Amino acid sequence: MQEPFRIKVVEPLRRVTREERERLLAEAGLNLFAVPAESVSVDLLTDSGTSAMSDRQWAGLMMGDESYACSRNFYHFRDTIRDIFGYPIVIPTHQGRAAEHLLFSSVLKSGDVVPGNTHFDTTRANIEHQGAEARDLVIDEGLDPSCLHPFKGNLDPLKLDRTIREVGRERVPLVMLTVTNNSGGGQPVSLANVRAVREVCDRHGVPLIFDACRFAENCWFIREREPGCAQRSVKVIARELFSHGDGCTMSAKKDALVNIGGFLALKNEGWAEKIRNLLILVEGFATYGGLAGRDLEAIAIGLTEVLDEDYLAYRVGQVAYLGGLLDEAGVPIVKPVGGHAVYLDARAFLPDVPQSQFPGQALVVALYREFGIRAVEIGSLMFGHRDPKTGEWVFPKLDLVRLAIPRRVYTNEHMRYVAESVIALHRERGRLRGLRIIWEAPALRHFTARLEELVRP
Repeated sequence: MQEPFRIKVVEPLRRVTREERERLLAEAGLNLFAVPAESVSVDLLTDSGTSAMSDRQWAGLMMGDESYACSRNFYHFRDTIRDIFGYPIVIPTHQGRAAEHLLFSSVLKSGDVVPGNTHFDTTRANIEHQGAEARDLVIDEGLDPSCLHPFKGNLDPLKLDRTIREVGRERVPLVMLTVTNNSGGGQPVSLANVRAVREVCDRHGVPLIFDACRFAENCWFIREREPGCAQRSVKVIARELFSHGDGCTMSAKKDALVNIGGFLALKNEGWAEKIRNLLILVEGFATYGGLAGRDLEAIAIGLTEVLDEDYLAYRVGQVAYLGGLLDEAGVPIVKPVGGHAVYLDARAFLPDVPQSQFPGQALVVALYREFGIRAVEIGSLMFGHRDPKTGEWVFPKLDLVRLAIPRRVYTNEHMRYVAESVIALHRERGRLRGLRIIWEAPALRHFTARLEELVRP
């Protein structure tokens, strides 16, 4: 499908030699988070905060009301979120992880368990920061990269029921459902699954909270794949989806098409009061939450634009285009292709590199060194940890490399270049080496860790 927009402004890309990329990798300790963005040819590190804003959003920035309290932009922001998500309480934050921190700091206590389909890195870290456990309960199909189940992001209701019974209702303050399921390959969650999860939550009296950062892409997949939904609008599907929940967190840096911002939307006034009190202490007043009025306006406009079905067809189609090129060439990827990224199956790509040597990160390093493309590992570097009881290393079942595609930024010619590069790397995969960590932080180590390549025996 052709792009449903015209390009008004362009940004030149700087050509970087392989020798310079080698130097930058060495200086960065083989961590792509430390490589300067101007030295990246195609940046697929994340789709968070990397979208191109529309002319309407840029115009909205000029209408920013920078009053400290109760600016007119806040009311536009609040009313738009109420209209789409249906929750009466809307609390702005400067980004999604701030919303997570505020929620979990206000609701969790040490020893609690938060079940979810698959918690992403900052969600997990914010839960664990409170001394609680983030427990992943995705369906078994979601752990098989080659399985073609249409809703591999689904949370297993039987696993959820069993978990709540085992740990006790008093230790489960909420269930977190991420749409789409980022850590599991950007896979969607079905309406039928949301209803089933809601039924389990009701049976035990547990609130259901959504991580809604890619809600529009998830609702598009529901429209395309779930029986009985083909004639419904994405907005109507979204209203039903969120009607089964008690609130949501959202990083507006994804499906609100902006570069900064987020929010909490809730039904529970008791939770909201605690959160607002903490918000004022660490973020800002309750009607701006660390954002400028112009940012609130851009988010409100972006949340409306993201529901345009021509845009969503193009958005999901571009990701599928890249995935199709790789799949046809025999590159192992997570299938079916998700909404915001193509995920390489690093364990299948590099079967001779054990997870203890971070095959995903080895791929990420090679992709930048050879072709100037930046991606991110979602596997043993991001989620590997020592078992607190045994001291043994525990590695995730999926070891992936995410090629996250920024919204409205790259053309299909860029996607073709990425595909050709990954395919060439796959042909030469036998020469790639594993890595080891030489320095790491105590939490979220993948952002700042330094690594070195192992010498092949």
